[in-house]
Parts: sequence; structure tokens; C-alpha cells
Amino acid sequence: MGIETALAGIAGMDKVRFGGHGGRLGIGYHAHGDGWVELALPYSEEMIGDEDSGVIASGPIFALMDIATSLATMRKLGRFVAHATLDLRVDYLRPAKPGHVVVGHGESFAIKRSIAFVRGHAHDGDPNDPIAHVSGTFMFLEDVSADLAKGASA
Repeated sequence: MGIETALAGIAGMDKVRFGGHGGRLGIGYHAHGDGWVELALPYSEEMIGDEDSGVIASGPIFALMDIATSLATMRKLGRFVAHATLDLRVDYLRPAKPGHVVVGHGESFAIKRSIAFVRGHAHDGDPNDPIAHVSGTFMFLEDVSADLAKGASA
């Protein structure tokens, strides 16, 4: 399934084109719920950062988490709002296991007038043994106060 599956029924998403670096990396849909999205990054030899061990580089995991947390924000709001990543901190706990799919779980846990606060984790099969934890903020390019009045920032 495509990333669009996570965004079905969200107003404005039909005007958004997916692809770019996420498409090049092969990032795809895994699961979603209210205010969260999970995406999958398949293992590829093109992403290896350490040829001796076969471990993928950190950049693709960062991209996975940026996209997952961004889409979680759209799920929470219930519509597409143009936004920019202000800050995304990624704390790597261990390398991903070579040959495994990396799953990125992104959650939007608070939305204010112009800022979304996000967190998440990446794992390669066991959510209780994460590869990385993330936290960050996105800045909306429009005021979302009306969305908040409708209950978007639960």
C-alpha cells in the first residue's frame, strides 16, 4: 500500500504529490491511527553507510521519521496544512540490523496555533528494542486555531 493510504479521507491530501526523497528511498505505508502514522523503509544496499557491517546510513532513517511525524500531524489535524520542519532531534540507540525493514512510528501529540509537537521511534522488528527515538516541531504556514477549536489538539 502507498503512503496515501495513511491519509485517506483527509481534506486537501488529493492535491499533495508524494515521491521525492521518500519515494527514492522506497518508503511505504505500514499502519496508522488517530494522530499517528507508521511507515516502512525497506533495506537496500544503496543505503549502506558501513560496507563492512552492512548497516544502513542514518540519513534514510532521519528521512523516514521526518515523513512519519509530518504525516501524523496531518492525521491529527484531519487536513493538509503546509508546514516546515523546525526541529527534528534523532537519538540513535543502536544501528539497524542489516537486511531488516525499518518501521518508523510518528505521533503528533500536541498542536498549537502555529506549531505541531511530534515524537516517535524507529525499530527493525521489535518496538521494544528501538533503533532511534525522535522529537521535534513543525511550523504551520497558516494559523490552525480553527482546527484546534474543533478538537484537533486532543
